[in-house]
Amino acid sequence: MKFQIPKGLFDILPYGMNEKWKCIDYWQYVESVIHETAHIFGFKEIRTPIFEKAELFDRGVGATSDIISKEMYIFKDKADRSLALRPEGTSSVMRSYVENPQNFSKTPKLYYIAPMFRYERPQAGRYRQHHQFGAEVIGIETPEQDAEIIAMLWQFFERLNLKNLELNLNSIGDAGCREKYKSALIQFLSPNFAKLSKESQIRFEKNPLRILDSKDQNDKELLKKAPSILDFLSSSSSDHFKQVCSLLEQIKIPYVVNSNIVRGLDYYNRTVFEILCTDLGAQSAIGAGGRYDGFTEVFGGKPQPGIGFGSGIERIIHTMISQGFQPPENTSPFIYLIPLDQKSSDFCFLLMNTLRKLKVPVDMDLEFKKIASSLQKANQLKAKFSLVIGSNEIESNTAKLKNMLSRTEETVSLNQLEKIIKDHWKKNEIQRLS
Repeated sequence: MKFQIPKGLFDILPYGMNEKWKCIDYWQYVESVIHETAHIFGFKEIRTPIFEKAELFDRGVGATSDIISKEMYIFKDKADRSLALRPEGTSSVMRSYVENPQNFSKTPKLYYIAPMFRYERPQAGRYRQHHQFGAEVIGIETPEQDAEIIAMLWQFFERLNLKNLELNLNSIGDAGCREKYKSALIQFLSPNFAKLSKESQIRFEKNPLRILDSKDQNDKELLKKAPSILDFLSSSSSDHFKQVCSLLEQIKIPYVVNSNIVRGLDYYNRTVFEILCTDLGAQSAIGAGGRYDGFTEVFGGKPQPGIGFGSGIERIIHTMISQGFQPPENTSPFIYLIPLDQKSSDFCFLLMNTLRKLKVPVDMDLEFKKIASSLQKANQLKAKFSLVIGSNEIESNTAKLKNMLSRTEETVSLNQLEKIIKDHWKKNEIQRLS
């Protein structure tokens, strides 16, 4: 029986293929930039379980969200406990923070790279198992913290050399602001109820603000005339938002105020934002987040301010490829050793292990193939150098070191081989880092 991967899942593979975005080179490159950016901004990595109690996400995400109503993977374990595969990262981070206070600083800055699970129709950049780069800051409510978290995501995209970025920014105020706005929005939408999409009609009863997040074109057209939540902000929420905008201007991050951004999860308040790539079409958001003050209380902790974001790695890689980015290949052997018999194989095996201790990437042919076949494999592995050694080379104590890029050769003494290869490696690293 031949097995196939379930719908909505995918393998991340080590070699080139028709679908470039599944190639590990892209994933490792993006992850390395995530770690680098997080380190620069002073964030520490956190890793939480792939599944948790289903109630955690019921309480954290909110019953009116699409995740809970349609998308969450829920199952019973052998003790009949209801568990769920993690659909988003913030709830798990908050649970960990409340459960393990002794292991966190007073105002932790956290990030994660993790798989998430949602049962939805697979589409470009969205899969039933997808991967997310997320960040959370707990305990700081100043506008500067809002600007910093936005700057972190913006700089991450800049480090990936992504182009045509647009930051959309909004404030949804506090609970009082939203209640007043909700009444105004209901008053506006009621006469137009029949014109709303079926999904928005359902949201009208459960959470009218979610209608602002509709992707339906008719809904979008109707909402152009809707009242703006910015007109309903309290003085404190309005001042906070103005300061965030001013800070972004000072650090030269361009933004567009978009009063229709509310975000799809129920726990947001005040600042919310999305970063779009304008050449992606309908599915243009590549990162989004916002403030969620008091969210820790949902999980039994003391109320704490908080802010965070999430960014789907699949969509990031699709964007990189569409913009012509080619990731560096860091896993190729620097030199590929090709022994022709057992005696030369013994020599190469010892040399290989010595070079690896010197941190030189090296591999060798273990099959004693024809030279042409072995050189072809060296090309496929994109080795910088190759070295063919047989009994004649062992007897003469010399061999030919071949540069696979320039196709030039140099005759080297086997006694000096280790030093020569090490010198070539140092020159290569200097050129690569310069």
